[in-house]
Amino acid sequence: MFRVIISGVFDGLSGAGGAAVLAAGGAAFTEAGTFTHDGSLSAFTFRCQVPAGPDDGEHEATRGAIAALDAHGHPYRILRVAVTDMRHIKIRRKGRPG
Repeated sequence: MFRVIISGVFDGLSGAGGAAVLAAGGAAFTEAGTFTHDGSLSAFTFRCQVPAGPDDGEHEATRGAIAALDAHGHPYRILRVAVTDMRHIKIRRKGRPG
């Protein structure tokens, strides 16, 4: 599983588009993606969770996240993309060594 964060700006967001962004707001990572945004709905952060195949890397995760962002149908420009491969994250349990 990958978690992808896309930072960008909307490029001519319509009134209906603004309402849709507000409805898809949140900080959770989901496959459909969620938006956080500034007060004017010009800049946004899009959080998306992308399933990982055995040979998938950051490139495939980025493509999957952009496809999820495109599915929302809002015009945008990407400023930054950050990808975390959750397969490499180790969870330390409290009270257990190493």
